[in-house]
Amino acid sequence: MPWEEAAETALASNSGGTPLLRPQTTGPAVEAASVHQYAWRGTWVVAARGAYDLNSIQPLTDALASAARDHPIVVLDAAGVTFADSTLLNLLILTHQTGKLRVVAPSPQLRRLCEITGVDGLLDIRETLDAATGPL
Repeated sequence: MPWEEAAETALASNSGGTPLLRPQTTGPAVEAASVHQYAWRGTWVVAARGAYDLNSIQPLTDALASAARDHPIVVLDAAGVTFADSTLLNLLILTHQTGKLRVVAPSPQLRRLCEITGVDGLLDIRETLDAATGPL
C-alpha cells in the first residue's frame, strides 16, 4: 500500500470506523512544469513555469544545458516558478558555473529560497527581461 493511501486510511477512521479527519480536496492546484525557449534582443531566454523538484526538473535541465552550450548568455525567466526546492537551486548553480546565466524576475518563493541559501549572492538576478538582456 502506498504511503499516501496508508496515511489517508489511518487518518480517516479510528477503531470504531468513525471518520477522524477528512483529506483536503480544495486549494490551489500544483501547476505542471513547462519550459519555453526563444530569442530576445540577441539573448537566449528559457522561461520556466510551474513547480520544480526532482520529478519535474529534467526538461528545464535539458533546456538550460543546451542553451549554455549554444549561447554566450542565457536568461532564465523565473517569474512563473510556483515551487522550487534544492533541485532547482543546484541546477541554477551548475548552469552559472558552465556559462553566463542571468535569472530574471524570480517568483517570491524562488527569491526567498535564494535569499535563505545565499544563492542570491552568487547568481546574476535581474528584475526585468529588458534588464537581463541588456549590458553586463
